[in-house]
Amino acid sequence: MYIPLPNQHHVPWAIKALEAGKHVLCEKPIALTAKEAQQLVKAAAKKPQLKVMEAFMYRFHPQWQYAKKLVKEGGIGDLKTIHSFFSYYNDDPNNIRNQKDAGGGGMMDIGCYCVSLSRFIFDGEPKRVFGKVELDPQFKVDQLASGMLDFSNGTATFTCSTQLTPYQRVNIFGTTGGIEIEIPFNAPADVATKLWVHSKSGRKEVVFDVVNQYTIQADLFSQSILNNTDVPTPLQDAVENMKVIEAIFESSNKENWVQLS
Repeated sequence: MYIPLPNQHHVPWAIKALEAGKHVLCEKPIALTAKEAQQLVKAAAKKPQLKVMEAFMYRFHPQWQYAKKLVKEGGIGDLKTIHSFFSYYNDDPNNIRNQKDAGGGGMMDIGCYCVSLSRFIFDGEPKRVFGKVELDPQFKVDQLASGMLDFSNGTATFTCSTQLTPYQRVNIFGTTGGIEIEIPFNAPADVATKLWVHSKSGRKEVVFDVVNQYTIQADLFSQSILNNTDVPTPLQDAVENMKVIEAIFESSNKENWVQLS
């Protein structure tokens, strides 16, 4: 079962689906809090024959698989920092993204990508985070959020906003090179995508064939069911992502770093 419902319905309906004997592919973010996400982990543990996964489709696009592999193989030297930006403009009070009780706000809608990709590329969890969050005075959800994730061996910084000019970009920097991804998140299903690899010898453009990253994600999830293998992204990954998101808000409130480990 695929759950595309508003954020506040993710965990309740995922649990209902498990109780009905259904595999679950649930939209991001998996929950409203890390504690709620952990409830789903416990429910899934009672049904080990069923597969559950958070639907972060971007990870399955060839451009991200390429970037991940290049970093892992030392293609940009030692990974040191990641910069990501994701924004759009939406001030519609009737839009679910601007409703606090529904889990609205930029962090839960698009900032979760910035957190996820940082953990994906660093292949680990941040030790501490610092956040600065600006709330919309009417909606009471975050309209602008910036954060820094400290991975000990490097950092990741991001800004996301629901009330800025539409833009997205990711830059991954190492000691000998870098990767710039042009359309990192909602890569179109009808247009080829590209990234640039920067090195001492210049800039190389890498173009990827047209694909549908949602289809790739669904196919891989289906294969884990058919072959009874682990899902590509374990459910605990979703819990860890929520921990970071919560820490960003906590840091902003405290105006200080928040330790995660």
